Amino acid sequence: MLRLTPYPGPPIMPANAVNRAMTRFEWGMLLALSILWGASFFFVAVAVKELPPFTIVALRVGLAALILNIVVIAVGARMPRDKGAWLAFLGMGLLNNVAPFCLIVWGQAHIASGLAAILNATTPLATVVVASLLTEDEKMTGARLVGVFFGLAGVAVMIGPEALGGLDANVIAELAVLLGAMSYAFAGVFGRRFARMGVAPLLTATGQVTASTLILAPIAVLIDRPWTLTPPSLSVWGAVIGIATLSTALGYILYFRILATAGATNLALVTFLIPVSAIVLGALVLGERLAPRHILGMALIGAGLAAIDGRVVALARRVPLRPAKRGAGGREAAG
Repeated sequence: MLRLTPYPGPPIMPANAVNRAMTRFEWGMLLALSILWGASFFFVAVAVKELPPFTIVALRVGLAALILNIVVIAVGARMPRDKGAWLAFLGMGLLNNVAPFCLIVWGQAHIASGLAAILNATTPLATVVVASLLTEDEKMTGARLVGVFFGLAGVAVMIGPEALGGLDANVIAELAVLLGAMSYAFAGVFGRRFARMGVAPLLTATGQVTASTLILAPIAVLIDRPWTLTPPSLSVWGAVIGIATLSTALGYILYFRILATAGATNLALVTFLIPVSAIVLGALVLGERLAPRHILGMALIGAGLAAIDGRVVALARRVPLRPAKRGAGGREAAG
């Protein structure tokens, strides 16, 4: 049997190793994660027609926990049993699931979903600040800060200016969504400890959703009273299984794999890519039309990602600003 524990984790990296351009493989994982989380909008849109929000959230993490625990057993791995690891899982579950899910779900009940998406897209900006303050190898750089603002502008353009019409109409709800984004930022920094603890991404994902289930299930029972609900249809069950299996179980394995090697700031960039994935999937699957603002927004997001990645900026610095002068005989002379 394949044994995933003990897990050596990623190699110990020197200072500033995380403050680097991501590899192609890491970019590929980030894109895949954005597609999985972008697809969650389709699943939620189906499920919310028949199920209340907290029941959907509890089923999402609960089924994901069941699936991942079965996978852990199937591959012959073992979950950590020490108190420290489970306290870390509990902390990660609170920061990455319970707090943001509850805050954002409550906020979306009072403000437009487009405005909520823009406010949630401040996660990379919050992560840049939090990681710079709390880590030694993810310090803020000018290129990263400029890139984050470009990405945030791209999300706002894609969703459209009408989403900003309700800005300040319900300040408490807006603050709730912003606090959810801040919680995601702290979760990204907090979750770096699992690589240092030698816990594999599969086991970290399993522990997090298991701990989240223990917290969210009672909340759903108290608020939604699911025993009073009409049994959902097969399409709703399909959506719930889809969001649990793809967007949560598989998604969090990728999440912790990226976090272990690329860091919290790079991981937070997925927040910019999720609206892109959702809109592109809508165009491809549902036949929705791409408006000019979507193209412009994607361009701004692309510019922001390029600035944060840093390779394009470094390449531009190496290119001479003016052509070399030609001397006698057609030879090039120093400019």
